[in-house]
Amino acid sequence: MSRVRLTLAEVRDRATRGLVRAGISDENAAVIADVMTTAERDGCESHGLFRMQGYCDCVQAGRTDGKAVPVLHDDAPGLLRVDAMHGFAAPAMIAGRQVLADKAREQGIAAMAVTNAHHYAALWYDVDGLAEAGLVAMGFVNSQSFVAAAGGKRKLYGTNPMAFAWPRPDGQPPMIFDQSSSASARGEIQIHRREGRSLPEGWAIDPDGNPTTDPEAALAGAQLPFGGYKGAAIAMMVELLAVGLTGGKFGFESHAEGHTDGGPSEGGQLLIAIDPARFGGGDGALAHAELLFQEILSEEGTRLPSTRRYEMRARTPTEGITIPQSLDDTIRELCGE
Repeated sequence: MSRVRLTLAEVRDRATRGLVRAGISDENAAVIADVMTTAERDGCESHGLFRMQGYCDCVQAGRTDGKAVPVLHDDAPGLLRVDAMHGFAAPAMIAGRQVLADKAREQGIAAMAVTNAHHYAALWYDVDGLAEAGLVAMGFVNSQSFVAAAGGKRKLYGTNPMAFAWPRPDGQPPMIFDQSSSASARGEIQIHRREGRSLPEGWAIDPDGNPTTDPEAALAGAQLPFGGYKGAAIAMMVELLAVGLTGGKFGFESHAEGHTDGGPSEGGQLLIAIDPARFGGGDGALAHAELLFQEILSEEGTRLPSTRRYEMRARTPTEGITIPQSLDDTIRELCGE
């Protein structure tokens, strides 16, 4: 499969132009383009330009308001609620992030609920900025139903990712992990289908509940939680934190609406920020955590989460990124070229 090389500046420019052309406001397009560019920069192609068609289609279908302006509600000293007004989650998250950080520093811990939002980004993007500001951060978001419950065969839970970020001293990038409660992200299965590759075993079942490695059958059937009932329990926890607390839509409620434009469903999101200096570890909390990281890395073959992303981050500003020719054709069409 032939691939096209782009600079990060070209990624951002194309993303911005395509989003605006689809009817997304300049302000929202700038945030979403940053989401996609950051994903491409860090080698996370399943959340980069690959997502652009979905962003555009759900706006043009009238299901998502591309011009929505988030509304902030200061509900309590340690609680912020952001109403995305049926727009995308990324602008809502950016609108509330500084207030959340300020509350965490004032109270020691604070939470931000995002409601009426369509989340389509990598979840590590949402916690990265908080960790860069010196805060421990956790994020939870649901999606429409794609994943079967343990022992079941129908779609019930979303892929329901969670992210955790720990800041590090001396200018080191944060330790961040971002993982779905399903055995794989939805986008990874879609990329396997696009590239004609079989799936690893244990990722999905077909519509009859049989294990499958066929991406087409997997997308028609259901994804599987990682670790069986353990992953299913985490998926349930994420639904309760991201939706049960915030008043959004559970995955099966979004799924029942039957949208077919390929874009994100409307759900909920919860972010938690913690100031490590206000807890028992005090100013030495981050230095003490380095002992754990050193112990992990002392064994051959180990690494910290996000290491590969940071390696890509160091290379792509000069080397650029590559995307399949077919995706480049799609992006050009979305940009009106």
